[in-house]
Amino acid sequence: MNNFHSESIDRLFRSMVNLKSVEDCYKYFEDLCTVKEIQDMAQRLETAIMLDCGENYQTISEKVGISTATIGRVSKCLKYGSGGYRDAIDKLRSEDTENDN
Repeated sequence: MNNFHSESIDRLFRSMVNLKSVEDCYKYFEDLCTVKEIQDMAQRLETAIMLDCGENYQTISEKVGISTATIGRVSKCLKYGSGGYRDAIDKLRSEDTENDN
């Protein structure tokens, strides 16, 4: 996806990295995206987490409310993608573990 990289996309991602709290993210994403876009991204992350835990497509579809086609796309990205889902899931799990202690 090298053609995906651009100065404006770099700037977008840097702006996200600079957010300091969940509340900052809510404010920024409410301005940047539609509510539906935010919900769709959240569904995809939940799907990746559930796939990583071994859940089947039907269960995920029912619990998350996402199509099996989208589940398939998330699964493909989780297995063969650039590692973004894996990094996010691992960091969330590490954060959860730290909060449990």
